[in-house]
Amino acid sequence: MDLLIIFISAAIVNNFVLSLFLGICPFIGVSNKTSSALSMGMATTFVMVLTAIVSWLLYFLLLVPFKLEFLQIPSFILVIASLVQFVEMVIKKVSQPIYRALGIFLPLITTNCAILGFALLLSMREYTLIQSIIFGLGAGVGFTVALLIMSGIREELELTDVPKAFRGAPITLIIAGLLALAFMGFAGMI
Repeated sequence: MDLLIIFISAAIVNNFVLSLFLGICPFIGVSNKTSSALSMGMATTFVMVLTAIVSWLLYFLLLVPFKLEFLQIPSFILVIASLVQFVEMVIKKVSQPIYRALGIFLPLITTNCAILGFALLLSMREYTLIQSIIFGLGAGVGFTVALLIMSGIREELELTDVPKAFRGAPITLIIAGLLALAFMGFAGMI
């Protein structure tokens, strides 16, 4: 039950994009098409789960025992950058269309503040390794859900008559705000 609560909390209640407002750049940038949003969400989820494992091992087996906690940010950034390079190479090898569709946003996962924020939250919450993996999976699923919801709405907007003043970024930001308000309604549930 504890693992289910961690998962639901990370995916819905404390959604990294719509509740904690981390990872807004890929949220806005990749949510034009559902296929790109799903690919980015899956890649980010994969990086978050791997980050959970490697960061937990690094922090609790190396940094804490040797009193090197002050190195957590640079070491987490190094871990994230390495994992993103690995994911980029895998996607490039496995699927060229997905690689081209994600474009510049794939390397930008490295600078996605949602992943660094996730790694820092892991060290503060002192989860076990299994709890950290579930937290990473929940955070990635929540990120993916937010991207898919936004991309679905944006694809529908292309077929509607939006007033000229609201086309493009204005309507996107209004929708993002409304989605954030909807997800804030889950606050305090868990």
